[in-house]
Amino acid sequence: MADNEAKKMIRLDYKAYLAESGRLYDTTNEADAKDADIYNEKYTYSPMAYIVGSDKLFAVLDEAISKAEVGVETEVLIPSEDAAGVRDPKLIEVYPIREFNRQSINPYPGLQVTLGNRNGHVMSVGAGRVKVDFNSPLAGFDLLYKFTVTEVIEDPTEKAKAIVEVNFGSSEGFAFEFPEGKVSVILPDIAKFNSEWPMARFKVVYDLRESFGVDTVEFIEIWSVGKKDVEEVQTEE
Repeated sequence: MADNEAKKMIRLDYKAYLAESGRLYDTTNEADAKDADIYNEKYTYSPMAYIVGSDKLFAVLDEAISKAEVGVETEVLIPSEDAAGVRDPKLIEVYPIREFNRQSINPYPGLQVTLGNRNGHVMSVGAGRVKVDFNSPLAGFDLLYKFTVTEVIEDPTEKAKAIVEVNFGSSEGFAFEFPEGKVSVILPDIAKFNSEWPMARFKVVYDLRESFGVDTVEFIEIWSVGKKDVEEVQTEE
């Protein structure tokens, strides 16, 4: 058995604001996202699965979630230094525009770019130079979260499905077994041939260990010969 203790998994609805301006910048609620003009059609708006104590959210927010009651809305104010940090002037850099031309990029203010494995946004373009800010978009802002824990996920299969959904986008076709000291994941065909699965798998392993308090996670691939394939082999013989 693992030495680490199994961690609680919950689902929560939340709305995240820039505290000073009151601008909503993230939410799990579709209607609120549309009202704030931040709706993303590629995102599925529903209560988010989260492993309490997994450090995937700001520490202040994680602590508030751990103490929250199911069904009760909670507000928490997070100072910038405990959120995305203060803005660092050293993370604002100037590049010659030819660096962008080489990549067939037409830079303009607000454009999100990746340079040298770092994500940033273009601040200004002029005189053959491009100013890029590599600070987090939330750097320097105090944040206000309003959230409600909608449920504590107790059922092992539902916990495992939620973890796969968060990291892979869908748990359809996955099956799970829970022998002592490990979690077994039976993979569907979609995972065998999906190019995104190899990277998602590492995240799934980490979260399953955290959530179930086990050391071992195994993946089982089942390759069955279909009836048609058998008939073709017999015909060839």
